[in-house]
This record gives sequence, C-alpha cells and structure tokens, in this order.
Amino acid sequence: MPELPEVETVVTALAKALTGRAVTTLEQRGALRYPLGREAGKVLPGHVVTGVRRRAKYIVFAFDNCPHGLLAHLGMTGSFRIVPDLEPYEKHDRLAIGLDNGESLRFADMRRFGFVKLVRLDSGTGEPDEFARLGPEPLDRTFTGRELWRRCEGRTCPIKNHIMNQEVVVGVGNIYASEALFIAGISPERPAGELDRAEADALVAAIKKVLRAAIRSGGSTIRNYRTVDGREGGFQRVIRVYGRAGERCRRCGGTVASIRQGGRSTFYCPTCQR
Repeated sequence: MPELPEVETVVTALAKALTGRAVTTLEQRGALRYPLGREAGKVLPGHVVTGVRRRAKYIVFAFDNCPHGLLAHLGMTGSFRIVPDLEPYEKHDRLAIGLDNGESLRFADMRRFGFVKLVRLDSGTGEPDEFARLGPEPLDRTFTGRELWRRCEGRTCPIKNHIMNQEVVVGVGNIYASEALFIAGISPERPAGELDRAEADALVAAIKKVLRAAIRSGGSTIRNYRTVDGREGGFQRVIRVYGRAGERCRRCGGTVASIRQGGRSTFYCPTCQR
C-alpha cells in the first residue's frame, strides 16, 4: 500500500500538472468504492484546479469558487496518470477527468480499495470532515519528541502499532515504521508508554529522516506503486530491515527477524533494537 512518501511524490507531480487547468468533463468509467454520482459531473466542470495537496495518505483536489473538492486515497493498487484525452482506456481505469489542455487525468484501481469522491471543503480550513480526528503531520515542526512522548504516556500497545495510529501521527506506514524504529534502536514490541523522553526524541528524528529520504527517492515500490509518469520509487534499494528477514543486519551483522503485529509483518534487529 502506498505510504506517505509515495503519496507525496504523486501529489507533487499532480500539483505541477493540474494547477491552473480547468475541468471539462468527468466520467466514471468503472465501479468505484464510493460512486461519484451525477452531482460531481454537474459541480466540477468549468472550475479550475487551484491546488492538489496531501494530508496523511489522502489527496485533496481544490477548485476555484467551488465549495466542493475531490478527496482521493490510493488504497492498495490505486494510481493516477495524465494522458492525452483520446488515449484508449486501460482495463482498470475507474475515472477520467477531462482538462482544458486536451489531457485527461485517469484514476485506475485494480482491487478497488482506493477511492475518489466528492466532498465539501470547510470554508475556514479547506479540509473535509474526514480529517477531523487525524493526528499531526510527521514532517511538521509541531511533531516533536516532546509531543510524541506526551502521546505515548500511559499507552501499553507496542510502539510500532502506536506510531501507525493515524490519531497519534499520520502517514507512518508499515515500511517506514520498521525503518524508523531500527534507526532509533527501539524494539517494535516495546510498550509505547515505556519510552523515555530521549527515546521519543530519537524516534521522531528517525521518522523524519526516513520519510524525507523516501520522498527524495520517489517512494518505495514493493508491489504495485508507480509514480504519475509510470516510474518506480527508489527507496527500496536502501531499506535497512523491511523485507529482509533472515538476512544480515547492516549495522551489527546479526540476523534480521520478522514478527506479526496488528496483522502486518514487522522487521527488526533483535540485537540493535531494545
């Protein structure tokens, strides 16, 4: 599933290509998780895209003089691409948005866990109601060791599960949680409430380091993820522990282990992480 760096990479490309472009048509081509219905086709054509931004793993499309926007999530296999309007549709294309420059924004999703839906944006915040309970962005200055330590206080769940909770901090998915905990030297099984302030500081610094490096690399392609222009991400080439169970730890030479946590595989070094 695409995580924050992958979504950030997609958003950067979409914002560059779409900002200032007017919507001419909107056509649902296949079944969507949330059917758009006729309203979107009536509301959006004629409006200009004023911005594309990310919040957590969501993508928000905003339009001029329009109280509505589009909210998208890539799910497991969702992807966007921009093609000439007359280019033939592909098998899993679900949505086509025509643009005033003769191009088309296509949303494809093989497994249909992703979505694109019409939402009303708050006039003050510019955000949909779906964001009301989201935690802080991990790359914001407001997300500090002190803030994470406060959010860990009294919590008995494993620290890896805790930092993947979107109400604690958004966008830290499975790959990057494993990588950040390895860099910080913290066992993924440690109860969140047992971290001291220094460990919280180290973990926040590691989360920021991993996410920034992944964004610079265009994200990670483990299975289906591609950028808007069809390229793979590059971060998987420098991964330290994720997916490396049974291989040698690149720090101590020990063996990378794997356990299941919350239905997901966790990778860590039992020697380096305490």
